Amino acid sequence: MTERNIYLEDIPLDEARRRLEMALREAGKWEPLAGETLPLTEALGRITAEPLWAKVSSPHYHSAAMDGYAVQAKDTLNATETRPVRLKIGGRAHPVNTGAPLPPDTNAVIMIEDVQHPVPDEIEIRAAVAPWQHIRLMGEDMVATELVLPANHKIRPVDLGAAAGCGHHMIRVRRKPRVILIPTGSELIPVTQTPQPGQIIEYNSLVLCGQIAEVGGIGHVMDIIPDERDQIRAALQDAVKERPDLILILSGSSAGSRDFTAAVVRDLGSLLVHGVAVRPGHPVIIGIVDGIPVIGVPGYPVSAALTGEIFIQPLLAHWLGSGSDPRLRVDATITRKMTSPTGDDDFVRVMLAQVGDRLLASPLSRGAGVITSLVRADGLAHIPRFSEGVDIGQTIEVILYRPMELIQNTVLAMGSHDPMLDLLAQFLTTRYPTERLVSSNVGSLGGVVALRRKEAHLAGIHLLDTRTGEYNLSYVQQHLRDAPLQLVTFAHREQGFMVAPGNPQQIRTFDDLLRVRYVNRQKGAGTRILLDYELQKRGLLPEQIAGYDHEEYTHLAVAAAVASGMADCGLGVRSAALALELDFIPVGWERYDLVIPAEHLAHVQHLLDILRDPEFRRALGQQPGYDTRQTGEIQYKK
Repeated sequence: MTERNIYLEDIPLDEARRRLEMALREAGKWEPLAGETLPLTEALGRITAEPLWAKVSSPHYHSAAMDGYAVQAKDTLNATETRPVRLKIGGRAHPVNTGAPLPPDTNAVIMIEDVQHPVPDEIEIRAAVAPWQHIRLMGEDMVATELVLPANHKIRPVDLGAAAGCGHHMIRVRRKPRVILIPTGSELIPVTQTPQPGQIIEYNSLVLCGQIAEVGGIGHVMDIIPDERDQIRAALQDAVKERPDLILILSGSSAGSRDFTAAVVRDLGSLLVHGVAVRPGHPVIIGIVDGIPVIGVPGYPVSAALTGEIFIQPLLAHWLGSGSDPRLRVDATITRKMTSPTGDDDFVRVMLAQVGDRLLASPLSRGAGVITSLVRADGLAHIPRFSEGVDIGQTIEVILYRPMELIQNTVLAMGSHDPMLDLLAQFLTTRYPTERLVSSNVGSLGGVVALRRKEAHLAGIHLLDTRTGEYNLSYVQQHLRDAPLQLVTFAHREQGFMVAPGNPQQIRTFDDLLRVRYVNRQKGAGTRILLDYELQKRGLLPEQIAGYDHEEYTHLAVAAAVASGMADCGLGVRSAALALELDFIPVGWERYDLVIPAEHLAHVQHLLDILRDPEFRRALGQQPGYDTRQTGEIQYKK
């Protein structure tokens, strides 16, 4: 039987970092990397390895700061409007252009527009000039031996000019740290191949190489190694021979029977850490092999990315001498209660939006394998150990991933999911590049509650009034009756059963749900309300339906459950069924509206303009299952 691994310890994050630092100090690998000399043309974005001192002054001579005539200031002392002074050109007045050396025995420049020419070889002036007026003095910008750039400074375009201006054409910068990445996993395939069932595209190396490059390092990815201990050991030995600054072994860091990273590091060197008290990313491995640090990176994408942020990037930044994390930190109000393991440092990716006078942070899906949470995140929130989480309305510090200007120009929609909100978002960003629309899928009633709590700019809803058969208005009047607002139609859309191709279960009506496996939407979703209404009409009970309690938060998630075989049927919009190549059995049309509080109308005006634009309406109407006859119309206004 294959032996299972166990974690050495579940140690705190700070302790894991301390162990790595101590091991690197003992190996003589902790200090910033040595420098290399580069031409200025190749130095942009690099980190200075030593101070840069001015070789020559800038400017290195007294020069004219204006086009005009260089003079001795004392020769102009008596000049007035009524008694002008005349100076002979070539004698006491010398024509100069901007930047020209100052002629001997002159100490001021008169601008050309302030002189008259009564005769060709003379100038006439009507006001005195002060000594050194309109002159750039030698060393005015920099004086020889003056400090121009400090060590550990990231070189900007203006720094290149300063270095050149004080006599340098070469500069000493930190060597880029070299990192070798070893992807492991028998299920992994390169990005160039199409995955078959049981295969996974290996893209963690792309993410980590990007993080490495972001801080100034160079990543080299080896070929994928299967889950074989001897092969992983051989790959690590080959990597060590290349003498990189850091080695990353991707995956195989957990405690499964096919996870060999910890054992291989222990075989070849010293295993310092196996298991860190962080979420996500618990099974991190840290070791030293022949003086080279080795980090075992968890395989789940979110865990791998976080390992890059909290271990790999800080280490590379330290070697480059670039100091602490330069990203802006802001305080934001959390919109949903977040529980956290008591003993762990918990890192949560969030979407951010400025709603009124509050910066709101909406937590994204926390699954360690949810790569889309990395793409959608505006920032990273840290819940420290022993805090047990945060409550709704509590302030939390967030490290920004995006510019604050973009976040302040974000329209936050909460409520029912609709795939075509992405089309609206694309139109908005194309027309107005500094603006964007982001959506949080909490169901129609959840969107209404978010507006009541002032946690969104608008809500997407499709709530059926089971008494009248009408959509949305009664819910708005009931739950937001005191709020001035507008109810604007996004589209009419077709709801139906999403089933496997060919409809093998022959599902036609709601009565057929009694004999199949169903996948439902969450409580408060408009689709859930529609289902419950249809069941009640037929005298059917929820407990009669297998899978009624299997809940998903989006139409696409329902479609995925059907496509994967987890369920036989789910209720949703036609576009979601087509996206996953499912058959669609229509059951009716509904009106999907946007609820917009009056206080946010100015903030969402560009979005409303696009909603009413013929080009957008044409694009939306071309999507299967959408009718735009009322798109952009105000259904209710208060």
